[in-house]
Amino acid sequence: MQGIMNKPILEMKNITKKFGTVTALKNVNLEVYPGEIRGLIGENGSGKSTISSIAAGMQKPSEGRMLFHGEMWQPESMVDALNKGIGMVVQESGTISGISVAENIFLGELGNFRRHFAVDKKKLCEEADKALANIGITEFKGRDIIDTLSFQERKLVEIAKVMLKNPDILVIDETSTALSHDGRQIMYRMMDKIREAGHSVIFISHDLDEIMEVCDTLTVLRDGNLIRTFTKDEFDEDKIRTSMIGRELNGDYYRADFSAAHREEKALTAAKLCYANKIKNLSLTLHKGEILGVGGLSDCGMHELGEMLFGAIKPESGTVRTAEGREIKSPHQAVAEKIGYVSKDRDRKSLCLEASIKDNISVAGMNRYMTKTGLITGRRERAYVEEQIDALKIKCSDQNQAVSQLSGGNKQKVVFGKWIGCGSEILILDCPTRGVDIGVKQAMYQLMTRLKEEGKAILMISEELPELIGMSDRILIMKDGEVTKEFERSKDLTEADIINYMI
Repeated sequence: MQGIMNKPILEMKNITKKFGTVTALKNVNLEVYPGEIRGLIGENGSGKSTISSIAAGMQKPSEGRMLFHGEMWQPESMVDALNKGIGMVVQESGTISGISVAENIFLGELGNFRRHFAVDKKKLCEEADKALANIGITEFKGRDIIDTLSFQERKLVEIAKVMLKNPDILVIDETSTALSHDGRQIMYRMMDKIREAGHSVIFISHDLDEIMEVCDTLTVLRDGNLIRTFTKDEFDEDKIRTSMIGRELNGDYYRADFSAAHREEKALTAAKLCYANKIKNLSLTLHKGEILGVGGLSDCGMHELGEMLFGAIKPESGTVRTAEGREIKSPHQAVAEKIGYVSKDRDRKSLCLEASIKDNISVAGMNRYMTKTGLITGRRERAYVEEQIDALKIKCSDQNQAVSQLSGGNKQKVVFGKWIGCGSEILILDCPTRGVDIGVKQAMYQLMTRLKEEGKAILMISEELPELIGMSDRILIMKDGEVTKEFERSKDLTEADIINYMI
């Protein structure tokens, strides 16, 4: 492989990782070379995030050893690993709420900015602005409070923080799914810069096209085992996919039908919604038995629309009403009206990570398992949760396992279980397959099709055009807070037909 030296910069030998009775990694051997972008791919729960997080100091292996530049590698923490040469941008949120961008970038190093027993905030923000500019960011500044930034912008802050240390190895875990086209280009430039400097990147993605495009080598993991490493000249989509799943995908991936049929009954209507500069006089109707897709670039307003329909954002004008005419003004009211919401920012807005699977699923469904007298028994609650775990095939040790220990796909299944279990008739799904592998994606698409056939109403917000085309009865394309075009389901509809209305 051109540009890759013979001696590895990182060696991971016989790495095993156990979480209770679950073995996440089984004697994995992995080598990363200078000047290499090494892709890691596999289904959720395959071990790719686990192996990379061990290398980056997030957790320690149960067995095995690591060498970095030929010496024993035993980082005490992610901060320790970053300071010594391996930095990681995590899949979900890696920033701290309530503080500034600058404080996030220099978290743990504020002592370097002390002046007369206080932090020199001017100097702190100036240095943060330099770190942002280093990766091409000028749209926001170090003084801004992190909570005012979008999920994508917070990911860019994480990249800026890691790049400030000029790491020998940069680990990127499923970050591209959170980024727009421009954000991805920034990330790709950083990866190229690292490779050209003779350093290395470990790049985790479920997007097979992306990973084949940007990586020099590709390692496939499955069920905690390293299956195979492909060199660039060996890249073959079918062979990689077969290695990933170890089986042929059975059944349809997207919907097989091309009928846009749905019931005449309305499920939810939005009338003349306005919010800041994000939503401008927007109206829509969602029918029972319909999958209504909403697409556009990440900053078009579609994510704010999802929150508004769930009552999490209050419109400046306009209304959201149920079929019976009741206005949705809060998430509590939305849940009472059998509306469920899956956020794009899953870990912050859809889950309580440190709580158990049981607590996350059962919280919305108490009316389903409490007795007629209002009594909640542990037996009935456990049975209710177990039903969702079985139905959605959530891979876990038991229902008391902390959600934080699950893979991205299994976390998403927990969110689905929370809303499906409690009998939601309307589902607002914002990027429902973000960070989810091909097998779990297919299962989710099949689930959505079944829910549609049962008469449930689904509004699916997505940044993936193939997903919108493959699953939606109708597609609303948004740009600058407005609907620019509506498309009916058709076998002849292409991405080229849609994209001009997005840009």
